[in-house]
Amino acid sequence: MTQPLDIAIIGAGPHGLTLATHLLKKRPKWRSRLKIFDPSGQWLTVWQQQFNALDIPYLRSPAVHHPDPNPYALRHFAETRPGHFYPPYDRPSRELFHQFCQAVIQRWQLQEQVIPQKIQAIEPLKGRKASRFELHSPSGEPVITRRVVLALGPSVPQWPSWAENKQGERLCNAQQVDLRTLPLRGEQVVIVGGGLTAGHLAVGAIARGATVTLIHRRGMQVKLFDTDPSWLGPKSLKTFWEERDWETRWQMIQNARNGGSLTPDMMTQLRRVQKQGLLQLREHCQVVDLRRSGQQWQIFCDDGQTLKCDRLWCATGTQWDAAQHPLLKTLQDIAPLPLVQGLPVLDDHLRWGKTNIFVMGGWAALQLGPVARNLAGGRMACDRIVPALIKPSLA
Repeated sequence: MTQPLDIAIIGAGPHGLTLATHLLKKRPKWRSRLKIFDPSGQWLTVWQQQFNALDIPYLRSPAVHHPDPNPYALRHFAETRPGHFYPPYDRPSRELFHQFCQAVIQRWQLQEQVIPQKIQAIEPLKGRKASRFELHSPSGEPVITRRVVLALGPSVPQWPSWAENKQGERLCNAQQVDLRTLPLRGEQVVIVGGGLTAGHLAVGAIARGATVTLIHRRGMQVKLFDTDPSWLGPKSLKTFWEERDWETRWQMIQNARNGGSLTPDMMTQLRRVQKQGLLQLREHCQVVDLRRSGQQWQIFCDDGQTLKCDRLWCATGTQWDAAQHPLLKTLQDIAPLPLVQGLPVLDDHLRWGKTNIFVMGGWAALQLGPVARNLAGGRMACDRIVPALIKPSLA
């Protein structure tokens, strides 16, 4: 790619797709001015892989949350595909959402916009072209661009201290599990975590012939959504945006999300297999140590009890810490920003300092609130970023 780009979007997930469609709605002729960089070379590869690997049947988000600018586009798309919404709030099935996103990609002519490159570093050009950036990848020449939008997820799993340096095929993070490929019949599986991912892993493993113990340091929380719907509008966000102390904002985000939770439907499924003797729920329990015992793991809990299992999966989330993210660390080198509990303090247009680098997703939570990482957060980020891209004077 010899010609400099105007806009480079790094990440071809749902947020990157949301930004591309919202930008092209405002500036249809800008398609040639932007490219999207993702190691897979295709849209939504990681998203789709994770849904398939955990055998997740439907989304947690309602039908109005998706990458198209028209909030009703998914409902219109589903009119010829009945039976793909789950109550309440018409949550779309995995298949419907995938088909819809493919239709969105085609309608906005974005199939050929994704470049198969993993961007590892961003460097500002010096001299007369100081307003431009070089994007570096392991393969290929550096790419020069005027503006960058980071549509990234977290890259580092959150490991409990007792699991560090013990990871392998039979001790892994939830992101590494692919239920479709594992011979689980007759095995004992322990899952640590209390969120929806832990629930999907438990149900999926039991469906494949395993018995499961689910360990959670707190009691299981049952909520339909990650956060209260009031965080999608001014009811809760007004107070959040009026708060000028970043540490207080971070704490408001933690309180709103309050750790992992299960949907009512998932809790019903877990209670069902629990009654069948296929699942043991161990709430208010913490693992304190872990040792190998032949081909199994021996797990020591804080209540004095021990367990043995064939596989141990940690559904303990991921780190939202810019200091630990390979690409964001390079930004800290060229334009250091204050970090609050790992999250960058961006400006009102989600810009990284005084650069022309913008940030979406959970990394923009201090500005957008607790739903920043969700599908709804992608639209909220576009409301901030797109005006600044269209009118550079705003940035």
